[in-house]
Amino acid sequence: MRCPFCGHDDTQVKDSRPSEDNAAIRRRRLCPACGGRFTTFERVQLRELTVLKKSGRRETFDREKLERAIHQALRKRPVEVERVERMITGIVRRLESMGENEVPSTVIGELVMQALASLDKVAYIRFASVYKNFREAKDFETFVGELSTIDRD
Repeated sequence: MRCPFCGHDDTQVKDSRPSEDNAAIRRRRLCPACGGRFTTFERVQLRELTVLKKSGRRETFDREKLERAIHQALRKRPVEVERVERMITGIVRRLESMGENEVPSTVIGELVMQALASLDKVAYIRFASVYKNFREAKDFETFVGELSTIDRD
């Protein structure tokens, strides 16, 4: 593993343990060249996924990009980090278990929408405003109105 501080190619593992949700291995590393310490996470990857964008472009699935989008929607919301990590891991596992190497971005968006709807309604609306490309306040009103009728059922 390359040192993020000095770029040295050979770092030493000082400590390994499972992450909080047991979905990854957390490793503390030390660079013998500069003495820098850093943490890495090792996760199981069932298959290499490619995202098929609406434009037809293809890009490699990036878990960190998914995490950033979800954390942005959940910013300043009272949701435990462990629940968010379990949700993200669940979404990734569902994508990997679909059996397809190419996944349309719309499928990912819908999975995130479903997960956020059950986790936090405000985050759900925030994510939806970007995902569904809300242009004006009326778009929010319509969406929240639809959400309210679904919640009553």
